[in-house]
Parts: sequence; structure tokens; C-alpha cells
Amino acid sequence: MPADALALVLVAALLHATWNLVAKKAGGNHHFVFACALAVGLLWLPAALWVGVGEVAQWPPLAWAAVLGSAVVHLAYFSALLKGYRVADLTVVYPVARGTGPLLSALGAVLLLGEALTPSGVLGLAGIVTGIVLLAAGPTLWRPVHDREVAARRLRGLRWGLLTGALIAGYTVIDGYAIKVLLLSPVLIDYFGNLLRIPFQAPLIWRDRAGFVPALRTQWRHVLVVAALGPLAYILVLYAMRLAPLSHVAPAREVSMLVAAVLGGQLLGERDRGWRLLGAACVTAGVVLLAW
Repeated sequence: MPADALALVLVAALLHATWNLVAKKAGGNHHFVFACALAVGLLWLPAALWVGVGEVAQWPPLAWAAVLGSAVVHLAYFSALLKGYRVADLTVVYPVARGTGPLLSALGAVLLLGEALTPSGVLGLAGIVTGIVLLAAGPTLWRPVHDREVAARRLRGLRWGLLTGALIAGYTVIDGYAIKVLLLSPVLIDYFGNLLRIPFQAPLIWRDRAGFVPALRTQWRHVLVVAALGPLAYILVLYAMRLAPLSHVAPAREVSMLVAAVLGGQLLGERDRGWRLLGAACVTAGVVLLAW
């Protein structure tokens, strides 16, 4: 992976970890997702106009199809992630999602985009996925559980985590195709992807419109942070995909797990420090192998 692509991924990881911590603290539901989409539409409008004035008019139908597909999958991903957080434990949902996402993304890039993973790339991918699981869950994922309710929550966490990871892979491959093959602007891909979530969510918000304003009053600061940092983090990743194979960029961006652990621990907890240190070492080694 070129040094400039790796630098973009590392900066994006810091931003990604930051907005995820803020989103988790907000504890939002569909109102939060809708408010974030509205805020992105306003905050990033000047950048979208600056980049898109001469480009959007020349987009072929396939470009719009890719943007629409990306928007639908992104919305499903965010909704599935928040649903998983509500019905299961974070320490199960988060590592399963962030572990399977880059793995399936790399496989999708190889099968659908014709990329090839070198032996060091395969080792790097394996190191990052292993490190993610150790960082976020340690041995808690495979410890035997005798309590039925705890076992049920773990099973729900595995299911929602796998679904979220599959959706991460889905939008990663779609967006990779859009910028690497169709040569669309990363800024416009992210902007329209966010903007198109609004009409998809509007009927749900309208049915529950009484709760929107109260939710916004308590979460507007969190909404602004997520709306500012979320798109910026992903745009940097998309630019990195132009410089390096998607099968390398997708797993390397999961170094955000390591950043999240350093930033505070409210996502990961303070127990099992030995496992978390081992996980950090695996992630670091994996990124080094991918860069090499």
C-alpha cells in the first residue's frame, strides 16, 4: 500500500473512532439516523456544489444506480448496527461486525473487482480480523454461558453483528466500484449516499414524528459531530481506495478499533487488558503487512 494511501487511512481511522464514540454515547435510534442525514445534507452542501457542478450532469445511469445502491446499503447498515446495540451486547455486535466487514470486503474485491491478495496481504487481513475480535471482546465471545438470557443475547449479537458486517462489505464494494471503475468523486458518492437516505426514512419518521423534536433537543450536539466527522472519515477512505487496492484499504481502516481503545475504553471496557494488548499487536502487525 502506498504511503499516502496509508496516511489517509490512519487519519480516517482516528476520525471514525471519534464519531463512533459520540454516536454510541448519544444512544440514538431512527430519529438520530434521520437527523444525521439532514445535517450532512446541510453541512456538506457547499463541498458537494463545488465538486459536482460540472460532474453530475455527465453521470451515466450506471453512476446513479451505484449511488442509489450505496445509499440503501448504508442506511441498512446504520439501522442494523443501532438495532444490534439495542437488543444485544456491544462487546459481541461491534467486534463481529468490524471483523467480518473487512474480511468480506476483501473477498468481494477479489471476486468482483478482479483484485489479488498477496501472501503478506492475506496475513495482514488475518491479523487485523483477529486483532479486532481480541480488542473488542477478548475471551468473552467464546466463554461458555449457562444463563439462557445471556446466551440468547449473545446469539442475537452474533446475528446482528454478521448482518452489519455483510452490509459494511456491501457498501464498501459498491463504493469501490464507483470510484475505481466509474471514476466518480468520493465527495459526491458520500454526499448523495447520505442525501438519498432522507426520502427512504421519511415515512418512518413521519409515523413517529412526535418523538423527533424531543430527540433532536437532547442529541443535536452528537448529530453535528457525526455529520461533520463521519463523511470526512469515509471520504478519506474512498480517496485511499483510488491509490491502493480495496482489499488492502478495507481491512487497514479497521485500525480505528485500536484508536477507539486508546481514546477511552467506553466502547471496549477495561477488563482483559492482556487480550486487548495482544489484539492491538495483531492489528498493528496486520497493517504493517498490508503496507508492505
